[in-house]
Amino acid sequence: MQGRIDAAREQILTAAHRLVAEAGYGGTAIPDVAKAAGVSTGSVYTHFPSKTALFSEVYQRAARHEIEVFREVADTKGTPRERLTQMVETFARRALAGRKLAWALLVESVNEEIDADRMRFREPYRAIIEDVINEGIKADEFVVQDAKVTSMCIVGAIVETLVRPLSRAQQADEEERLVCNLIQVCLRSAGPIMR
Repeated sequence: MQGRIDAAREQILTAAHRLVAEAGYGGTAIPDVAKAAGVSTGSVYTHFPSKTALFSEVYQRAARHEIEVFREVADTKGTPRERLTQMVETFARRALAGRKLAWALLVESVNEEIDADRMRFREPYRAIIEDVINEGIKADEFVVQDAKVTSMCIVGAIVETLVRPLSRAQQADEEERLVCNLIQVCLRSAGPIMR
C-alpha cells in the first residue's frame, strides 16, 4: 500500500516538474499536473495540501539537483581557476538550455515560500564557490581576499546576468558571448595573484 502511495506521489512530482520546466509556475495548473500524472485532481491534493506545497517541493527537488551538478563540477580535477571557469560555464549553459525551468528556479514570482527557498538555496552555491576561491588563494592563483564576500558577488553576478537572457530566446552567438563574458567577470572577481 505504501509503495503505491509513494509511486503516485512520485508521478505527481515528476509531472509537475516537467510542466514547470515547459511553462513555468504561472503556466502550470493543478488539473494539468493531475492529467499529466494520470491521476485525479483530488489525488494531487491528497498528496499535497496546496499548489504552494507542490510547487515548493518541485522547487526544492530541482534546486538540490542543480546544486549537486554544480558541486560535481567543483570537485573535478584542475586548478581553482579552471574549476571556477567550469562551474560558471556549466551553470550558465544548463540555465540557457532549460530556460523555463531556470526562470522558475531563479526569478519567477510565485509565493513567499519559494522566494525564501531561493535565498536559502543560493547559500550552497556560494559556499562551493568560496571553497574554490580559498583553494585558489592558498595556491597563489587568486588574490588574498574575503572569499565569502567574493563568492556572494559571483552568485549575484551569475543570477543577474542570466535574468534577461532567460526571458527571451537568443541566437547561439549571443549566448556564447554571454557565457564567455560572464566567466570573465567571475574570474576577474576572484582576481589573479598580484606579485
